[in-house]
Amino acid sequence: MSQPTEKSVKLISNYVEKYCERTGLNLHPMKDVSDAVTTGLAMHLDDLKRPLCPCRFYPDKQQAVAEREWLCPCSDMKTYKYCHCMLFVNAEGMPVTEHLPEDHEGRQTYGDIADPAPEKMHRKLPN
Repeated sequence: MSQPTEKSVKLISNYVEKYCERTGLNLHPMKDVSDAVTTGLAMHLDDLKRPLCPCRFYPDKQQAVAEREWLCPCSDMKTYKYCHCMLFVNAEGMPVTEHLPEDHEGRQTYGDIADPAPEKMHRKLPN
């Protein structure tokens, strides 16, 4: 497995730190988890010129980039403040699920997990 460039690692690390501040969330408390996701994002930044979510399978990564749904922050993160990669989480290392629709897999998997900073939403929630 190749490694991302130092430049991409720095760009992603800086982005992730600022996004945590902006959303009121934390990096996963297990460093291996956050490192794996940020490394994957940096590798995609090198290979695809975009931070495509590394936690999903894509039959065609270029098509996924064009569709933009899984570019970090992904649509779920922007809309519901839910990170299925577990990169952006609460202080206990759990993903925010309180804003998700009832039938969303994240809410079904983790239950109702409160947003520690609801005043820091990226986008207005759907009604």
